[in-house]
Amino acid sequence: MPQSPIQIPPRLHRSLQLALFAASITWVVASTELASRAARGLVVRFAWSDGYLLLEGVFRIFLLTLGFAMLEGIVRRGAPLRQTVGLPRRPTAAQEWATGAAIGWSVVLIAVLPMAIAGRLSIRLWLEPRSYWLLGLNLATVALLTLASEMALRGYPYQRLIDSIGPTWATVAMAVLSALGAGLAMQHLVPTYLSMIVGVVLAVALSSAWLRTNGLWLGWGLHFAWIASAGILFGLPVPGIDNLSTVVETRAIGARWLTGGEMGPAGALLMPLLLLGAIVAVVAVSRDWAWDYTRKPLIPGGIPMDVPAPAAHEAMERQSAPAAPALVQILPATPQGRSVEPES
Repeated sequence: MPQSPIQIPPRLHRSLQLALFAASITWVVASTELASRAARGLVVRFAWSDGYLLLEGVFRIFLLTLGFAMLEGIVRRGAPLRQTVGLPRRPTAAQEWATGAAIGWSVVLIAVLPMAIAGRLSIRLWLEPRSYWLLGLNLATVALLTLASEMALRGYPYQRLIDSIGPTWATVAMAVLSALGAGLAMQHLVPTYLSMIVGVVLAVALSSAWLRTNGLWLGWGLHFAWIASAGILFGLPVPGIDNLSTVVETRAIGARWLTGGEMGPAGALLMPLLLLGAIVAVVAVSRDWAWDYTRKPLIPGGIPMDVPAPAAHEAMERQSAPAAPALVQILPATPQGRSVEPES
């Protein structure tokens, strides 16, 4: 006999989800430190300093996947791993990622365009063979680091927080947490009010991508292109990640509100407005995906046909059923047999 699912009171369910969120964020912090130490050890062991960030990204993704799977296994056995980490297998995954990348690239392009028009960019090209090798390495590094960031902040922890306090407050909380984390990751740079606003609005844009698709593909593509376009394509500074300028190295000269200074496009005054536009774009392009992946399935009403109807319902049907009509035999008006009377 199949067992009925255990009903958890709503308050207890929310408390459980909040506890899972706290545990997952703790694991995010611990896995980041573990990944950094492991990558540093391998870099020293094999004398490969160029691959430090790449190795850190690999270790972070592995540790995050392991930790989130263990946490989800505590409350739900057999949960799909890809769904747990926020990367469900779906036919539109590549299209979602490419669409997000187009939005991220467009945001950075529009931010850099005023600098170019004002003649504030000094560009230098490095065309040695090693530059192209580092170009590929940096692209892979940014892909892994942005995936790790999305898994940590918009993957399993964000799902648990939504189940605990709802999508609106969960988005606000993760936006503040993302901005604080980005500020701590800036190393020698001092965060400004503008850079913190940019961090909050970017986090809202990435959270909107999750809410519209219930997956990280769209947000991952946007985050990747936002960093790769600024640091690799245009060769401008990216807060928190150094040495992305391998083939193209650009120096922006001018007012900080226009160029962003050492923050790059992320510190320009135009960036928050562009990211607000990115939120609108995310909502617009994800209309079909929101219908396919986030709408709740329709539950048909009525009485299921595979289970017996309630006794009270059957009694009502019997009482309201019309009486069976009486059967009346209609005889023919004219005898069908031969007449017995003699013919005259």
